[in-house]
Amino acid sequence: MLLRHTPKEISERGALTINPAKTCQPIGAMYAALGVHGCLPHSHGSQGCCAYHRSTLTRHYKEPISASTSSFTEGSSVFGGQANLLQAIENIFSVYEPEVVAVHTTCLSETIGDDLTQIIDKADKGGKIPKGHKVIYANTPSYVGSHVTGFSNMVKGMAMVAEHTGKKNGKVNIIPGWVEPADMEEIKRMCALVGVEIIMFPDTSGVLNGPMSGEFKMFPEGGVTIEQLRSSGDSIGTLALGEWCSADAARYLDTNCKVPCRVLEMPFGLKATDRFVDALRIIAGVSVPDEINRERGQLVDMISDMHQYFYHKAVALAGDPDQLIALTEFLLSIDMWPKHLVTGTPGKAFEDKIHELTADLPYQVNVKAGSAADMFLLHQWIKNDPVDLLIGNTYLKYIARDEDVPLVRWGFPILDRVGHQYFPTVGYKGGLRLLEKILTVILDRKDRDDPEQTFELVL
Repeated sequence: MLLRHTPKEISERGALTINPAKTCQPIGAMYAALGVHGCLPHSHGSQGCCAYHRSTLTRHYKEPISASTSSFTEGSSVFGGQANLLQAIENIFSVYEPEVVAVHTTCLSETIGDDLTQIIDKADKGGKIPKGHKVIYANTPSYVGSHVTGFSNMVKGMAMVAEHTGKKNGKVNIIPGWVEPADMEEIKRMCALVGVEIIMFPDTSGVLNGPMSGEFKMFPEGGVTIEQLRSSGDSIGTLALGEWCSADAARYLDTNCKVPCRVLEMPFGLKATDRFVDALRIIAGVSVPDEINRERGQLVDMISDMHQYFYHKAVALAGDPDQLIALTEFLLSIDMWPKHLVTGTPGKAFEDKIHELTADLPYQVNVKAGSAADMFLLHQWIKNDPVDLLIGNTYLKYIARDEDVPLVRWGFPILDRVGHQYFPTVGYKGGLRLLEKILTVILDRKDRDDPEQTFELVL
């Protein structure tokens, strides 16, 4: 197959990345911007950049992604893109009538050195931004960080809209991180069950998983409103789900609006969801409702019933740091063995956290973050120390085929399957879904490999 040239012997690579476990910052910024109601993402760069970002999100969500571009030419690339952006802002509000425009930079505009703060201030003073409308922005150079970094930067741009009046609104800010629209819906449902009134941003539920109505709407009903973003500065607290995706925005609100924040792991699996529910319980000052306890009991029951199939199965994972940390903890709790982990997002803190979680395992876990952590390295690790299961995005399917290892598709992007924006994997209900996905591929492999004498109808 395509990757059979991958050598088993690992050699040091100083300046070469092969099959990176990440994509570029603007894609994350664009996805975050889609979680604002009536928002049109704007790519400050060339047409090709915008087309790539849109197509990647479209292929993952199987939904049309609307975005605009500053459409740099050779002249803009030399003399700067200020004129392009000023004209773009005026045209966008005039033609498409969004409530919000979310501007993110690209490699080209960052290399030139365009000052978004100055340009957008000039647009505002020049009357190019209609009254009651808003332009938010984030710097997202693609040559550093990853799509996770871009997402975080744009979410911080949303937090900068917040206003502090000194009068608390009794609500809690939830910054969910990069999760699927269905996950955001599930988080909102759980908060409602506990009795906590929230402001969630971003919120792509209803935007990228809405129903077919027969009527085209450029700006769907979902998403956090600008009024809610302004009000987030008067919330009683913020729960940021994920250090890499959400913490910067939460700390900005803490510093600038005196909204105390707490950073939690994303609620994937039993323990992380327990901590999330407990944090909600403390904030609301209530007992955990029976329905939540029932859902938790169902997840514990499934773990107990199926434990024999999970026990000591070796796993290799690729994805984003916040998701991988929570998932690793979950796999360990059901006695699976994470062996190899890569994330393209930089951060030694990720490696330290994984080593901390896996300290009691009877082997050394391979873990790497940053540009050197690519799919090529992961493949080499697997060749030297095989695993029973792969968990990650669609790009892992090539390793799965070459090494004959089952794959659970999870994370971003998933290009060859559907349903991820409709079925949550966060919370207790999502944990059931995640376990079912893992169990299905394990039992499918057992059915394929069992000799006739152990090939059974009932397992």
